[in-house]
Amino acid sequence: MRAWRVERPGPAATGPLTLRDVPAPEPAPDELLVRVRACGVCRTDLHVAEGDLPVHRAGVVPGHEVVGEVVAGAGEFRAGDRVGIVWLRHTCGTCRFCVRGRENLCPWSRYTGWDEDGGYAEHAVVPAAYALPLPTGYTDSELAPLLCAGIIGYHALSRAEVPEGGRLGVYGFGGSAHLAAQVALARGATVHVVTRNPAAQELALSLGAASASALAPPEPLDSAIIFAPAGTLVPRALAALDRGGTLAVAGIHLTDVPPLNYQTHLFQDRQLRSVTANTRAQAREFLSLAAEHRLRVSTTDYPLNAADQALNDLAAGRVTGAAVLVP
Repeated sequence: MRAWRVERPGPAATGPLTLRDVPAPEPAPDELLVRVRACGVCRTDLHVAEGDLPVHRAGVVPGHEVVGEVVAGAGEFRAGDRVGIVWLRHTCGTCRFCVRGRENLCPWSRYTGWDEDGGYAEHAVVPAAYALPLPTGYTDSELAPLLCAGIIGYHALSRAEVPEGGRLGVYGFGGSAHLAAQVALARGATVHVVTRNPAAQELALSLGAASASALAPPEPLDSAIIFAPAGTLVPRALAALDRGGTLAVAGIHLTDVPPLNYQTHLFQDRQLRSVTANTRAQAREFLSLAAEHRLRVSTTDYPLNAADQALNDLAAGRVTGAAVLVP
């Protein structure tokens, strides 16, 4: 089968991925063998390819927003089922975090496209216990971004604690942000988007955002989420919060945060929170919501053999919505 491997981590423009012909993976008895029908291109893939997140497995196949068809089943899944493979693929089940229902914090967790091969390939395997059933009514390409961008955006909303009818600021407006914004809008929030990308501004307004620009939000915020991996946004977003506001940082990697001023940025009960992965329960909850409330998923499709171009476009800010690899 064809698969892209991270062989020379470095800037996307230098070609850190190499397309290879490799044997198809062999599933263990508790794993599914899946034929990949679509795989989202996540910013985390870019961080792995560029070395911001050092690879845990030499030559790893990236990709953790995988929509596939089961070839060999296990657990609740049978051949022919459409399933999702996501970032989280193993937890110990016995540590204090797992037993508290916070498996996203498990110290022994393992991840698709980082610890194990992912979906930039024609086939992939996944433990059946970590595969997800998928909602109907979406194409394969539309489903792919839901499996990380959507799930992480949903978790970020919970961490941001948006009050009923509250004012939410969204910094950066790519694959995850445009989905999280729709959930917030459906719940009655007023959403202000901060992005320099004119196409992203247009998309945000078309989805119902109250404002979209490169400037500060036009009113104090109850909550905010930073999706862009830029630590320089943290002081700006904190300063835009009203009293008692909460800022959630949704990325797995962030550039350095400049010094904060306590009075300007944190005083008056403001909170700063990070967002780490997700639990399987959160993933299923979000996908159930997506089944009940049709989300508009903005995608740019690339053929599998153009995965390197997709990463280049993502790095350069040329993707509106989410990039997706398709056969």
